[in-house]
Amino acid sequence: MAYDLKHVRVPRLRGVGLRLITAMMESKFFRPLLLPSLLRDTGVKEFRQGTPQAAPTTYPLVASREPLVPAPEQEGAAVVEAVVRDAAKTAPSGFCFASITDYARAYRDQSASPEQVGRKIIDAVEASNRADPPLRGIIKCDAEDLRKQAAESAERLARGRARSLLEGVPVAIKDELDMPPYTTQVGTRFLGQEVPRQDATVVARLRAAGALLIGKANMFELGISPTGNNPLHGFARNPYHLDHDAGGSSGGSGAAVASGMVPLAIGADGGGSIRIPAAHCGIVGLKPTFGRISEFGAAPLCWSVAHVGPLGATALDTAIGYVICSGRDPQDPMTLGQPPVHLQDFHNRDLTGITLGIYRPWFEDASPELVQCCKATLRVLEQAGAVIKEISIAGLEATRVGHAITILTEMATAMEPYYEAHRKDFGHATRLNLALARQFTSRDYVRAQRIRTEALREWHRVLSEVDAVMTPTTACPPPYLDPRTVPYGESDMSMLTELMRFVVCGNFCGLPAISFPAGYVGPGLPCGIQAIGRHWEEPLLLRLANVAEQHLVRQQPAMHYAML
Repeated sequence: MAYDLKHVRVPRLRGVGLRLITAMMESKFFRPLLLPSLLRDTGVKEFRQGTPQAAPTTYPLVASREPLVPAPEQEGAAVVEAVVRDAAKTAPSGFCFASITDYARAYRDQSASPEQVGRKIIDAVEASNRADPPLRGIIKCDAEDLRKQAAESAERLARGRARSLLEGVPVAIKDELDMPPYTTQVGTRFLGQEVPRQDATVVARLRAAGALLIGKANMFELGISPTGNNPLHGFARNPYHLDHDAGGSSGGSGAAVASGMVPLAIGADGGGSIRIPAAHCGIVGLKPTFGRISEFGAAPLCWSVAHVGPLGATALDTAIGYVICSGRDPQDPMTLGQPPVHLQDFHNRDLTGITLGIYRPWFEDASPELVQCCKATLRVLEQAGAVIKEISIAGLEATRVGHAITILTEMATAMEPYYEAHRKDFGHATRLNLALARQFTSRDYVRAQRIRTEALREWHRVLSEVDAVMTPTTACPPPYLDPRTVPYGESDMSMLTELMRFVVCGNFCGLPAISFPAGYVGPGLPCGIQAIGRHWEEPLLLRLANVAEQHLVRQQPAMHYAML
């Protein structure tokens, strides 16, 4: 079975060149001069020549093999309490981020309070955004609302009525999810002019658990790129090296966690947008199974590949966020067929009986230094008892293009009501992507859904042989943020394809996938390793992250704030 994933070669555009090409793609007169070469270079022309035989699959919703028993009230909080109770007392080597359990302990022994933490967060957000260059992790922080939440949380703790372990723990929310009193701009300058009437389901569950919701995290416009390079709201920068990208599109969420402002943030992932910033920022990011976490209250951007999920300072923080946010929601029918949420064997560091698959040509199709870090992490998992098995995976190139056509077509459709009036309100890179997406046909979209059916079958075959498939999270380290991209941003489809090389199968097929730290490359920039699992088997992926975490010597970010 030949490895068929290609490298996209499209010129990098910025400044005058980006503005010119964007204008040409938006012009019905000049577009025909550019479109044929762009479709060829991005792989769409070859994709159109394929002959998929399967019927289309429009949503990657796979039935659970477990009985669908009713979930009892407070199930999530009970699972969290149990997994924390069973946690080992040993701490990983090197730098330690403040975790959810550190906050819970500090509040209960009264060495800190939510009100003190809230004041520090307000100061940290202001300081980080005044820095030169600014972090731009948190772009909206209502100090009055934060103080009010903190006071209420402190009162509940004083009365012994904490809502859960998350009581008073700071959490950041990507600006793609509704959370009054904030607007939901989705990284744009014109969407979200009114405050939403209610919380997104994920936000409501965190609020009900007592979390201190600190504000909105930065993101790339519409989530249409896997970088933090938003020229409208400022670049989400990497706390380890401020001249480099935090990743995207949930870059602000990743930066907020890695800078120490929060131990947990919520992101959204249509094409790696949780896992890429997790890898870039040296933290853990989980994209759950499609239908595991409710999309109610998330901006309707890319219905069939969208996932909401947690980014955490540690594997345990991520697991806690996953449990609290997961579960059935009548407001999102996609969630109703899921099995019960659990964290079984999370603390079991003996991986005997677990088989991890490696498709070597794919695994090694990345920066050599990054691959070496990931191979070292594989050895850690192997020493813990896991068996590494060589596998092959067919159709990776068709999956890549099929995913691109799907997500871009759905985003262009979502923006159709605003396109004529607000086209020029988008950044130029977003305008270029939307202009390309508007040239895809209905036949392209249906062909992509037929490819999705074939990809689902292939991954079912692969995951019947192994328990999870391991890859690097990205094929390159966090990119350098070139000051020349200000104020128009840039379009670098070649680099974006390298960032997304390993992540799109999880979105296209609805498979759970996690990124966790694998080490550091170059000037101390983090890199991540990814595990892709069977539908509904998030606990195994979190367990792998927890095992690897015990052996990684973590480094402190250059920009870091101590909240405790």
